[in-house]
Amino acid sequence: MKKQVKIVVYGAEQLCASCVNLPSSQETFEWLHAAISRKYPNQPFDIIHVDIFNPPNEEELSQFAERVIEEDMFYPVVTLEGNIVGEGNPRLKDIYKELEKYGYSQAE
Repeated sequence: MKKQVKIVVYGAEQLCASCVNLPSSQETFEWLHAAISRKYPNQPFDIIHVDIFNPPNEEELSQFAERVIEEDMFYPVVTLEGNIVGEGNPRLKDIYKELEKYGYSQAE
């Protein structure tokens, strides 16, 4: 593995108006954590959940949270190393593809 990546799930407690039948951002966060851990065991990664209406004081995270609101993005929005890899209903296949660019490889 080349680099331990940072995955951020941006969302809110209240579901996005256009995402009513989709999982919440917290549920997406938990689902992604479990799915990535199973697919790439013993390959560490950082994953955090950011409430877009109450972001942490870290400038990068708070600026992107503001962008999600201003641009009316469908949340949850998932970023991997700062690049958007999913919005509204993120696809595991897309996230896995991006992880593999950083040297993650499937369990044997």
